Amino acid sequence: MALVKHNNNSISNLTSPGQLAQGKMTLISSQTASGSASISFTSGIDSTYPIYRFEFINIHPSTGSAFTFQGSTNTGSSYGVTITSTSFRAYHYENDSGTALEYRTGNDLAQSTSFQKLSDNVQADNDTDLSGYGFIYNPSSSTFVKHFMFNVSLVNTTDIMLNPYTAGYFNTTSSIDAIQFKMASGNIDSGTIKLYGIKGD
Repeated sequence: MALVKHNNNSISNLTSPGQLAQGKMTLISSQTASGSASISFTSGIDSTYPIYRFEFINIHPSTGSAFTFQGSTNTGSSYGVTITSTSFRAYHYENDSGTALEYRTGNDLAQSTSFQKLSDNVQADNDTDLSGYGFIYNPSSSTFVKHFMFNVSLVNTTDIMLNPYTAGYFNTTSSIDAIQFKMASGNIDSGTIKLYGIKGD
């Protein structure tokens, strides 16, 4: 957020804050895993904001598997909205034996109700994890499909630094009102996921 100046005075010289600009990103909720099968956000995703942002902080799995997500149109009673998506990744081996930037066949979906992979298998060593962020746009629209974009950083099970990008859309004009994150297998041992709302103006 840019530094706010009033009447050419710095903030330190203000005697009254008046109408200072408000931050556009608002924390809605935060959840921390502890041997959790999944983390679900079943409230706070509605028409209040046109953009919702998720932050993934030190997501550590119980076993090496992919980090995934899906949406719901019934406040979390079920997850399985039709998704079409695309994915690519950059990687670099820890021992410097290889690098690449490539399309990720197998992490994309075509009119599927499966959970969307946001990563390859995340290493379960004590010092490894996944972090990143993602956006869902206008989830309450009754006119348009619901687009999403995610970017994460992780250590793969074969000691590779991976940076996958995943984008797609929920192919529905029903409101997406809940989101669930989980590992493709095993639990989320630890880590925090934060949900923010972002004003569009």
